[in-house]
Amino acid sequence: MEKERLTDQLSRRIITADRAMLTHVYLDKGAVVPMHSHDNEQITYVISGVLRFWIEDEDSEPIDVKAGEVLVLPSWVPHKAIALEDTLDVDIFTPPRQDWLDGTDDYLRRGGD
Repeated sequence: MEKERLTDQLSRRIITADRAMLTHVYLDKGAVVPMHSHDNEQITYVISGVLRFWIEDEDSEPIDVKAGEVLVLPSWVPHKAIALEDTLDVDIFTPPRQDWLDGTDDYLRRGGD
């Protein structure tokens, strides 16, 4: 699997099938995934490091997901994340994220700016 660099602090590897997608997401400490939502159901499993999530809006109580923990995000639930440490997570999406496959995921490529 080729590693795709999206920003100076964020890269990923993608494996996709007809109805599911598995990704390895590599986040350097401080990397931001801006607030967004999508039709796809998402399961995030943190392999190493810590991700802090905000669900629904940026004023919500943050949720820290640590190595070995899982977060499930239903369709269309807005969420944002920041890496509190260098982090590797596995994200599973169903259906596959078309914006990730065709490179139209500009929100992610801007790195939180």
